[in-house]
Parts: sequence; structure tokens; C-alpha cells
Amino acid sequence: MMDGLDGLQTLERIHEADPALPVVMLSVSGKASTIVEAMRLGAADYLTKPFEEDELEATLRNVLERRALLEERDRLVNELGGSSGGAIWASPAMQRVRSLLEQVADTDVTVLIHGESGVGKEVAARTLHGVSTRVRRNFVKVNCAALPTDLLESELFGYEKGAFTGATHRKQGKFELAHRGTIFLDEIGEMSPVLQAKLLAVLQDSAFARLGGNEEIKVDVRVVCATNRHLDEMVKEGSFREDLYFRLNVVNVALPPLRERREEIAQLVDRFATRFSARYDRPRPDFGERLMRSFERYPFPGNVRELENMIKRIIVLENEDIIIDEIARYGQGERGESRLREVIDEIAANAGDLPLREVGRRAALEAEREAIDRVLHHTNWNRKQAAKLLGVSYKTLLHKIRDCGLEPG
Repeated sequence: MMDGLDGLQTLERIHEADPALPVVMLSVSGKASTIVEAMRLGAADYLTKPFEEDELEATLRNVLERRALLEERDRLVNELGGSSGGAIWASPAMQRVRSLLEQVADTDVTVLIHGESGVGKEVAARTLHGVSTRVRRNFVKVNCAALPTDLLESELFGYEKGAFTGATHRKQGKFELAHRGTIFLDEIGEMSPVLQAKLLAVLQDSAFARLGGNEEIKVDVRVVCATNRHLDEMVKEGSFREDLYFRLNVVNVALPPLRERREEIAQLVDRFATRFSARYDRPRPDFGERLMRSFERYPFPGNVRELENMIKRIIVLENEDIIIDEIARYGQGERGESRLREVIDEIAANAGDLPLREVGRRAALEAEREAIDRVLHHTNWNRKQAAKLLGVSYKTLLHKIRDCGLEPG
């Protein structure tokens, strides 16, 4: 009920500046609708006037104790790794990456992190922030692929009241919130050319204006970007500004895929199992040798994120066989595609020498082989059941298995 900016608007503004800060509302208004709205906006508690000092003291004590518990939880989560924790640095390749991050941590140069989806680019960015002198300031993440251009612009630079329909109050942008801290621009390759130009101006001048405003806002922000795209190729194609690319690519950090750093897998499995067992109140399993051997052979096209999701499913469903079967199916599909490619390459290499009938026979044989292989896997090599599903006699299937060179495995 304050003049100008009322209490609820003040609460919103406080949480824009520091989402983690607990706020206790103290008001003469005891209307249920006001209390509900305050709690919806994130108030930690709500007291009405008149109040007793003991009541206020007890409320503040409870709020601070809750915050301490949350901070302790976050600390434990970070020790377990958040996403993957210290386990991600177990391999020599990633130790070299960490050494590079520590070397540039206390400078203000921009850092470009690139690698396949799921390799741990955000973990690397947070590590860079965590070992820098900016660690006590905000780490602000923005996913450039998650919002259309107009919304992303207002998210980055904020807006003034009345800047557009629905702008009922001034809003700080992510660059303001990251002042003296770090801003992490994920999926930078998805940013539109219009915003690329504005980002370049911010990097050059360390200043910008909110949407609908003329006031120049100076910021001291460490910019870290990440992408799974090849920005140098995008520059050649004209879809990414060359001058921005050179501004961002001062220090280039390349994260190798998980298949090239298998030393981490066992530790990652252990960390994820501990975290998800606690989160979902499930017993922590002792993973079998079959599963770990499967992980050793599997190429992990989805990298660390894929392994994380696999362990989560095992914990929730309390069954590791589903993952073993999934990996086996992937391997069989990969082998089948590889053999078919070999047949096609052979036919191409002998073009003109093979009659059309022979070309058709070889392609049909490989397709038949793949179908039989998949059905046998589906039935766990129960040949009687497989023969029934394929609509052939048991004896015919045995001949086909022999002719195709199929074996259990």
C-alpha cells in the first residue's frame, strides 16, 4: 500500500534482482487475496500489523534457517555434481580443459565453449565462474534458442514501463543482473542477426539501453558463450557475423565427446546413482557387469546428458535390463546399417559389372538378414518363437541363420 511502487511490485523487483533472497512481507492489509498473491510472487512469509517483536524475530529466524538448509542442500548437490560434478574432470582431456579455464578465470576475456550436445558445456561455464574472482556475484544463464528474437531482446536488456503492450513496470535485463558476474549465453549460434549486432555493441561498449529507454546502462560482465554448431562455417555461410565471432572467440574451449573420455563413465554413474536415489527415495543399486560392459562399448551419441537420463531411468524403474536391451538394439541397428552401406558401396564400386538381378538379390538378402537379426534379438534368441513371428518353419529359420552368419550376442 506504499505510494508509487506498492509492496507487491517491490517484492517482484527484489526477486528480479536476486531470486534467491527470502523476503518477509509486513503489512496492515490482512486480506486473504493479498496474502495469497504475495506468496505466489515468492514471499517467504507474511505478517500483519500490529505484530509482536517476538513473532517477527521467530519468523525471521525460521526464514533464515530455511535458507541455510537450502544453501546446504545446494552445496551437497554441487559436491555430488549438480549435473555431473567433479566426475566430469576425471579424464586427462577434461583436466586439460579445466587447466585452461583456471588459467583465464581471473581475466575478463570472452570464452567460447563448443562441443556436441550434452557434453557438459554449462558445467564448464559454471566452473569458470566458480574459480574466478566473480564467484560471489551472479551467474546468469540465457538460452538463446528458447525464445523468439523480440522476447530474447527484452530478456537480455530489460525494458522500461510502457515500452510495449503489457510492460506495466520497468524490468531489469539479464545483463544488468549479471553486473560484476558472469552471463552464460547458451546456444549462441541460434541468435538472430539483429540481436547479434546488438550483442556486438554491448561487447564493444560495455553499455546498452533498455527497450523503450534512452538511459545508457554501464555493466561489467564476463561473457561466456556455448554452441554445438560450427560458428566458423556459419560465418562463411553468412548466418553469423564475422566481427561478433572474433569478439566471442578470444579463448576457445573445445569439450570432447564422452566416447573420447571413457575414464569418467564409472564416476559419473556413481554420482548420478547417488543423486537420483536420494531424489526419488529409491535404493541405490549395485550395477551389474553386463551394464558396465555395455557402457564401455556404447558410443553415447547424447553424451553425459544421455548417461544421466539412463541412470535416472534405472533408479526410477529399478531395472537396468531396459538400458542393456536398448544399447544392444542400438548396436544391432548400427551393425545392420554398416553392413547395408558395405553392400551399397560394393555395388557402386562394381557398377556395370553386376547384373541387375544380382544387385536386387544382394540388397534383398541384407534386408532379410537385418529383419531376422532384429526378431531374434526381440525374442532373446528363442528360435521357435522367432520362426513363428517371421512366418517360416523352424528348419527354414535355422538355414537362414546359418546362411546369414548370425550369432547370439
